[in-house]
Amino acid sequence: MLNPFDLKSALMARHAQHVVLVHFPIALFIVGVAFDLAALWKNRRAFADAAYYNLTIAAASTIPVVITGILAWQFQLEGQALKGILRLHLIFGLLSSTVIWTSWILQFLSRRKDAPSIPVGYRLVVELAGLVLVSMTGHLGGFLSGVNGGP
Repeated sequence: MLNPFDLKSALMARHAQHVVLVHFPIALFIVGVAFDLAALWKNRRAFADAAYYNLTIAAASTIPVVITGILAWQFQLEGQALKGILRLHLIFGLLSSTVIWTSWILQFLSRRKDAPSIPVGYRLVVELAGLVLVSMTGHLGGFLSGVNGGP
């Protein structure tokens, strides 16, 4: 039986890092979008700043998540061709990461004084599409990990 407090087995598990790290960009992105909506609704700079910093950290934290996801695929399946839910999870994961980075770039550009004006509607469409993609990616990942009754 595995010891739940054995740090070595937790850190050296071939897929555990991805499963743990994935929660950071998900939560930060959702909270960042919520702050962005609050900033638009209440017209408060503090909410806009909170949105920007949440999206910044969310974008940065997608890097180790994508890396550990690809490593989990290589270690668990030895690089076999992906199919079914796992392939959809990979596609949606990469799309989610791209949309999170795009949301951050739009936030970054909207804060610059010399940047061309970006309509708020564009930013909101990207952020709301990101929420859908992140939710779908997490849902599929739940099936893969067995949380949602998957394999």
